[in-house]
Amino acid sequence: MTVSFVIPTWNRSDLLQAALASLRAQTRPPLEILVVDNGSTDGSAEAARRAGAEVLEVGANLGGNQGFSAAVNRGVAAARGDAIALLNNDVECAPDWTDRLASALATTNAWFAIGKLLDHGRRDHIDGAGDAVCRGGAACRLGHGRTDGPWFDRSRRTFFPSATAVLARREFFSRVGPLEEAFFAYLEDVDLGLRAALLDLAGVYEPAAIAWHRGSATLGPWNSRTVEWMTRNQILLLAKFFPAPLLRRYRRPIAAAQLLWAVLALRHGRSVAWARGLYAGLQQAPALRRATASFRDDGNRLATILSKSERELVSFQQATGWDRYWRWYCRLAPLGRETHR
Repeated sequence: MTVSFVIPTWNRSDLLQAALASLRAQTRPPLEILVVDNGSTDGSAEAARRAGAEVLEVGANLGGNQGFSAAVNRGVAAARGDAIALLNNDVECAPDWTDRLASALATTNAWFAIGKLLDHGRRDHIDGAGDAVCRGGAACRLGHGRTDGPWFDRSRRTFFPSATAVLARREFFSRVGPLEEAFFAYLEDVDLGLRAALLDLAGVYEPAAIAWHRGSATLGPWNSRTVEWMTRNQILLLAKFFPAPLLRRYRRPIAAAQLLWAVLALRHGRSVAWARGLYAGLQQAPALRRATASFRDDGNRLATILSKSERELVSFQQATGWDRYWRWYCRLAPLGRETHR
């Protein structure tokens, strides 16, 4: 199995060079490394070329940063490998990362494989062990911030290919389609995962494949743009995937998820960014909903997927410790109490 790496990047040449160095050390050498530069101004493109990567320049030709989703789509379209690895520019992979995920694809017949992401600064802590989505449309990075341990060493089936670091069969992208460019950045992989789940294209979590992530390294934690995009994209997820009957049925989980996100944004001093994101989401939602009308059915399949994913989320929280957000979400919208009319 040949592997093409696609790395979207926007500035932070130092991070990109560390990521590329980890790929040069892989026990299964990449067929190619495609760095998709989104208009960097710090010499990232030149540094990538010096490191032996092929550079696809997107933002410089189109007047600036075109977003994470557009950059990934450009890279996937150009990739030639049997499998395609998506990697953030702030991730470093263990030398056997590619080998272990390729082996997981071969032995399980999964469509994609994700590994265990550890915090680059605290290497005994989990950055993410896969994702889950609740009935309210909010996503959770499983295990984030927890001390690594046996709970995170269990291989399991998943439908959510975290775009931070994932290896997928080429045909996976042909089946599910490109990343949703309306999202620009954040939650685009959740959108991809929901489409994969609706098509029953399951992946696998392989904990022996280790990578280290410097989370929010480009913009920083609780950056205003991050809050704005996250707020908008949560609204767009609801608009794209939830038919009217499911919006009514899940109105309590949706209200709880959105209220608690607003509280978090306000607590971090990002009320203006939250308001901008909410406005943008409500403005853009009708057009996206019309454009994807044929994509939605009666919502029963999606309801099953979300309920199962939320149960996984809750089981992780119960086993490894509750985040305040999810504790309150479960209090406000416990499973099994939504209205079915």
